[in-house]
Amino acid sequence: MRYTTEEVAYVQPAASVQATQQRTTAEYRALDAAHHIHPFSDMGSLNRAGSRVIVKAKGVYLWDSDGNRIIDGMAGLWCVNVGYGRRELSDAAFRQMQELPFYNTFFKTTHPPVIELSALLAEVTPEPFNHFFYCNSGSEGNDTVLRIVHQYWATQGRKQKKYVISRRNGYHGSTIAGGTLGGMGYMHEQMPSKVEHIAHIDQPYWFGEGGDMTPEAFGLARARQLETKILELGADNVAAFIGEPFQGAGGVIFPPSTYWREIQRICHQYDILLVADEVIGGFGRTGEWFAHQHFGFEPDLITLAKGLTSGYVPMGAVGLHDRVAKAIIDNGDFNHGLTYSGHPVAAAVAVANLRLLRDEKIIERVRNETGPYFQQCLRETFANHPIVGEIAGTGLVAGIQLAQDPKARRRFENGGDVGTICRDFCFNGGLIMRASGDRMLLSPPLVITKEEIDEVVLKAKKAIDATAQQQGLS
Repeated sequence: MRYTTEEVAYVQPAASVQATQQRTTAEYRALDAAHHIHPFSDMGSLNRAGSRVIVKAKGVYLWDSDGNRIIDGMAGLWCVNVGYGRRELSDAAFRQMQELPFYNTFFKTTHPPVIELSALLAEVTPEPFNHFFYCNSGSEGNDTVLRIVHQYWATQGRKQKKYVISRRNGYHGSTIAGGTLGGMGYMHEQMPSKVEHIAHIDQPYWFGEGGDMTPEAFGLARARQLETKILELGADNVAAFIGEPFQGAGGVIFPPSTYWREIQRICHQYDILLVADEVIGGFGRTGEWFAHQHFGFEPDLITLAKGLTSGYVPMGAVGLHDRVAKAIIDNGDFNHGLTYSGHPVAAAVAVANLRLLRDEKIIERVRNETGPYFQQCLRETFANHPIVGEIAGTGLVAGIQLAQDPKARRRFENGGDVGTICRDFCFNGGLIMRASGDRMLLSPPLVITKEEIDEVVLKAKKAIDATAQQQGLS
């Protein structure tokens, strides 16, 4: 394609995004509607309303094409852990692009960035994790998990162990394998070709499904569904159980304190692998490097993405416990791979990102300062609120349950609509807060300050107050 002189001037990098903005909001929206299909969207409705065009970001703030400043309460999509505009990451990408923009890790070949990243991941992950396989996203990571699980049991002479059990309303990505692992029915309806040998049990969602049980008793009951399902399928046929330490897209659902240790006991008893999907929880979100550390269990495989590069470039990975890694390494070819596995630019950015998290003690600050402050502010602000049933979370992640009668744990009959109404009040008030049905989700960048937390909580309250008033419950 040939460019005119004027077009060349437009496509060349400039000092800021604002300097290169050549179109009006209306023009951007028209082009977007004409050519771009968005994820998880009703495109007809979106195109009629027009997309919000984000043109710039710094720290915890975004700016749209009309100049409005928005505080990002979702860290992009759970991922911008070190905040926007960190030169250390963009400089790492630029240097690597100049030195070695791409080479693959097939054909007995490697390169320094992926070597350095693997060594650094071995430092920050728990001790049994010393080997990593790379991909481009959390979805691909969970596809890779399935391949590793089946290969592991084949090396043990137990190929009949094929079933992987996951949870309803869990989320493990939107590829065919990831979507099948996830237990979201609306995704399954649009995916008639599913991966075989995947089964589901119920989620540990006490507020919505706990009935008259205490949280502790409910946690045990839901964990023991795993044992029931294993016995139903036959323990010799079950390969693994996979779960997010806390459910992210499902609503920031934190299981009761009894849940994960019982899950681990059952996995050990019946000799099945335990997989922690750390795509959202990993790299400091809960105030620990990994969310499974917060909940006190020890997985055999961990899926990583999002915070691995703080979202600056796409990258995912799977961490293998030493005993699983040894089986894969010592038993011939592992016939799985992706063109961009361990991409050198992504690896260089990941190294720079992890060094920031480590050297600036960002995770320690989440654990000891900003995380407790965030949780306290939310709980104090929404105590006895007419439509808030619970605040779930720890560190810098929270789920705010909207309910018609909070004390009776009675949810709105049109909960999904109420959540969307609240989300729109947030957007119009300069806050990104996500809705998952009738739960409002917050997951800000880990570098957020106490003053910025105050702004998030104040804007969230204004939106939830407006929602209560709209529902006639203020």
